[in-house]
Amino acid sequence: MDVYAGIVDQRLTGIMESHPDWFPWADEHKRRSAAFVVLCMSTSLDLPLHECAELLTEGGNDAGVDGLHLGDVGDGDFLVTLFQGKYKTDLGGEANFPENGVKAAIQTAEVLFDPHRDVPLNPRIAPRIEEVRSLIGDGYIPTVRFVLCNNGAKWSDQADIRVREAALASRGQLQLVHYNHHGIVKAMTRGPHVDAVLTLSGSMVTEDLNFTRVMVGRVAVHELSRLFEEHGDQLLERNIRRLPGRVQSRQCPVRGTLLDEKQAKNFYLYNNGITVACDRFDYNALQKADHQVQVKGMQVINGGQTCKTIHETLRDHPEAAREASVSIRLHQLPEESGEIVRDITRATNSQSPVDLRDLHSNDDMQKALAAGCEELGYAYWRHDQQGRPDDPGFTNTTIAEAVLAVWRERPQQAKCRRGEHFGKLYELIFDGLNAAQALTAALIFREVEARRRGACDDQEVAPAFTPYASHLLAMLIGRAIRADFGIAVPGITHRNFDDLRTAFTQDSNRYYALAQESIAAALRTCYGDRDISLQQLAATFRRGDLLELLHEAA
Repeated sequence: MDVYAGIVDQRLTGIMESHPDWFPWADEHKRRSAAFVVLCMSTSLDLPLHECAELLTEGGNDAGVDGLHLGDVGDGDFLVTLFQGKYKTDLGGEANFPENGVKAAIQTAEVLFDPHRDVPLNPRIAPRIEEVRSLIGDGYIPTVRFVLCNNGAKWSDQADIRVREAALASRGQLQLVHYNHHGIVKAMTRGPHVDAVLTLSGSMVTEDLNFTRVMVGRVAVHELSRLFEEHGDQLLERNIRRLPGRVQSRQCPVRGTLLDEKQAKNFYLYNNGITVACDRFDYNALQKADHQVQVKGMQVINGGQTCKTIHETLRDHPEAAREASVSIRLHQLPEESGEIVRDITRATNSQSPVDLRDLHSNDDMQKALAAGCEELGYAYWRHDQQGRPDDPGFTNTTIAEAVLAVWRERPQQAKCRRGEHFGKLYELIFDGLNAAQALTAALIFREVEARRRGACDDQEVAPAFTPYASHLLAMLIGRAIRADFGIAVPGITHRNFDDLRTAFTQDSNRYYALAQESIAAALRTCYGDRDISLQQLAATFRRGDLLELLHEAA
């Protein structure tokens, strides 16, 4: 038995025993296979297990897709990550991912992301695919990452030729990635620090500043590629989910420059460079140039996207960009340096909004919300590492999404601009927000999402718009509760929180039905009595087309 395969199998047993409701099938192997896909999604996307359980799509008419994650919509593009799992009860860890599975995955991607192809799909995956297709119809360009997971070896060399041909034919828009038990265990056990030896090119400058040491130099792109080949995403504060799809897109300027023989020589001039935080760096001070720097606790805090693109480009084209280099700054920080790291990252890196969630985690307003929620009997988790899905509490990401939809009445931004919740929208969401308001919004949103999941599982008859309307439904419920109590949002405090919670809990069916009726009426006003496709519905709720009508009806 392969040791890593055994570790993963043991972890799957624990997941199945702890959450039997996630895997309602009678067949033991099907349940274990689904748990394997959930674990693959959790470790590769850096998401909690309970969120990944909701991403499962497997079942009849799933087009060979076992899980689907839709990333935030960026400047004209977006990332879709698909998962297909092949789990074997034989834990030898030697069987290749089947070649026919690779071929089928390529064909699946070609069909699913063509808005003009009609494919029968089950209720768990159909709304998500049609949402993707509606984005494509609006001119957004998808980058599709298909993660093929197994507890064995990678696909054959012949299958690898198909993978490369598919990437080439799609100009990088379709990427097939192998992920197995070794990757899972590595993700489960990796530590936050890496010790590495970094070879600089040419001269460099060092200086001591306010109890920190700073080194500025130049590093060959092949040296960076080597580091990422050895240490991978351990060098990054967050893993692959934090890197938006546009970094890998077909028009990626970094990749294009590296592959252009003339432009690659000027790569240093075109790129903003890499920023690294570390516990300590040492080098031979008697040496004039080309120093080998020993770096303890190395973490890339800015330029992670550039590093990943360099690594993947040079992995596919090892002879390219031999003369290319990039600037690098190393910050040796004191032991108690959390605030400094956050400030440096905030100042040098604004393209990773999920990281901003952690940067804001120690803001005074976040600490105040945590204290207020605790007084009201709920946990408020400011960090990824906090809490369990069974605990009576909420992450700050859930609170942000709920508040923006329910009280700020911007459901389309709550749904489609999650990456900006702790960036551009941070002050709009959190300024003046108290714990009672935050929790009331989160409880409303949690109830609406539970009903959406029930509808998608075909456990009840629901309107076709249900998969797309959670944020708008929550907004309408919040509006109705305020009307019943005759209060504005600032009037929601710890003094009336219990009354509001009790009223909503006892009368949730009525509130939900009224919100559904309001949306149905607004859709009739927009579209009349004609049938509305899922693509049209997805676009309608993404753009917020119904907001003006619902404001007029209020």
